[in-house]
Parts: sequence; C-alpha cells; structure tokens
Amino acid sequence: MNLGGLFDLDVKIRRIAELEDKMAAPGFWDDNDQAQKVINEVNVLKDSVTRIQELEASLEEQQLMLELIMEEKDESLLPDLERSVKALSKEMDDFELQLLLSEPYDKSNAILELHPGAGGTESQDWAEMLLRMYTRWAEHRGFKVETMDYLPGDEAGVKSVTLLIKGYNAYGYLKAEKGVHRLVRISPFDSSGRRHTSFVSCSVVPDIEDDVDIEIRTEDLKIDTYRASGAGGQHINTTDSAVRITHIPTGVVVTCQSERSQIKNREQAMKILKGRLYEKKIEEQEAELAKIRGEQKEIGWGSQIRSYVFHPYSMVKDHRTAEETGNIQAVMDGEIDNFIHAYLRHQMN
Repeated sequence: MNLGGLFDLDVKIRRIAELEDKMAAPGFWDDNDQAQKVINEVNVLKDSVTRIQELEASLEEQQLMLELIMEEKDESLLPDLERSVKALSKEMDDFELQLLLSEPYDKSNAILELHPGAGGTESQDWAEMLLRMYTRWAEHRGFKVETMDYLPGDEAGVKSVTLLIKGYNAYGYLKAEKGVHRLVRISPFDSSGRRHTSFVSCSVVPDIEDDVDIEIRTEDLKIDTYRASGAGGQHINTTDSAVRITHIPTGVVVTCQSERSQIKNREQAMKILKGRLYEKKIEEQEAELAKIRGEQKEIGWGSQIRSYVFHPYSMVKDHRTAEETGNIQAVMDGEIDNFIHAYLRHQMN
C-alpha cells in the first residue's frame, strides 16, 4: 500500500520546495514575523513527510513479516506481528489528526479569551486555573504565549484575560476549547467548606492576517483609551495606553493593554476584533445551516462543553464527545490533548 498518495506526499514535497525558494530569496528576513511563519510551515511539512515515509517503511516491514509467516507456516511470529500492527495503527491514527486541521485559519495563531461567570472570587480563581492550564499546554507544544490583555480579580484570580498563542495549528487545536468550562469543588474561599460550581467562558478566534478580506469601517468603531494596569493592580505606565474598541454594528468589544504604546495596543486590538468578526460570521453561517437542517443548538451558560469535578469525586468529562479522565492534576497541568483529539474526530462524524 502506498501511503504517500493517501497523505498527499507529492503535494507536501512540492510545497516544501516552494517555501525553500522563498527562504533563499533576497529580503526574506525583512519581515521577521512572516519569515518565522514560513520556517514553521517548512518544519511542520518536513516532519509530515518524514512521518509518512516512516509509516510506509513500517507497513512494508509488516507485509514482509506476514508473507514470511504464511510461507514458513510459523505462527510463533504472529504475536510480534500483532503488536507491530497495533503500534502502526496508533501512529496512523495520531498522524491523521494532523490532517484534520484543514479548515481556513486552522494553521493560524490563536487568540484565546477567558471570562468568568457569576460568582466573584470563586469563578475568577477558576479563570486563573484555566489560564495556567492553557499556558502549560502551549508550552508543552513549544508555542509562544503573549498576554494581550489582563484584568486581575479583586481578591484572587482574573476578571478577564486575552492570550495570543503563537504556533503552527494553534487555532486548529484550540478551537476545540471554545465554550463554557464548569468547575465543581469545595471552595477554598468558603469558610463553611461548602461545594461550589463555577463557570468560565473560553473564546478562541484565529489571529487573522491583514490581507484577509474582512471589512471594518472606521465609522463603525468607537475607540476609547484608558490607563493600563497589570496583575496585582500595578500601573504598567502612567499614560492612557490601553485601548478598548467597540464595533457598533455587532456590539463586539475588544481591549488590549499589553504594549506600552497606544498605537501598538490599537493594532493588537484590531487583530482581535478581526478574528472575533470572522468567528461571528462563521457562527451565523452555521446557525443558518442548522436552521435549514432543523437542528436545535443550545446557547448559553447551560451548555457547558466540559465539567471539571474535584469533589465529591475526581473527573474531567467533555460533554460533546464523552471523553473523560480521572487524572485531574494532569489536565490542570496542561494535558488536554485527549479532549482536543476527541473533539476533532467527533467533528468528522
């Protein structure tokens, strides 16, 4: 069996050649961010080509072993072959996940926002726990994390936070995390030791390039500036560098205060706005399709995508895919790939 055709090996090899020509061209490093994106894509493609070739070699080896068993009628080799087939099947399964990320902007960086629900300090603390979880997940993958906006909680946790997660396929993976995340635990902020349920909304949009055609008219924007403050409430600077942009037709509001420059914060906020408007457009299209099909979809705090139960038992369960694990500590340390992979596979069905 030729896996190269199944996995578009020739297409990948041609794309590598195109990108390497770009890398060799004069002025390639004039735009450092764009150059890094090209390099990242080349590295991912080369890794894919290597994996396809390794899978083909492994498959060929197993076919030869099967032929040997049949010719020699030596069944003692069957257990080894079965183990080898199972291992190859898992490798192909894992590799298939990479190929599922073929939607527009899947390969883009991701802009991830966390917003606590009602519940004050308890839900704000939960938002900070999720912030740590996603930061750890990104670090495990070698992605770069930048804080675009951060509003600390009054006593603990965060009132809201926006991250830019830079890495190939970052949006493709993290789009699985969009929705409401529910925590059930004995609250450390309740002196009576009662069980509390908290909610945090996670929004993920792609970091869309300037050349993408999403119309934003200047007259549709309301732009406010204010003094930025960081974690713990300390001032980042003493000027009104933080920026809040309201898109009047849709009511979408974005903020950014990560840079000392108001101009840079405005540029970053416009990036977030462009991603949010793209996401809104896709959601409207999906809602229209669902309406045509007669599908009913719940929207709101009641439609949480995942529950994290610390008490009275330990379990994290994704309600869309039924994927679950009892190892809560691992999940909170960023090990969420099993949930992401289950979601991507679920989308195929």
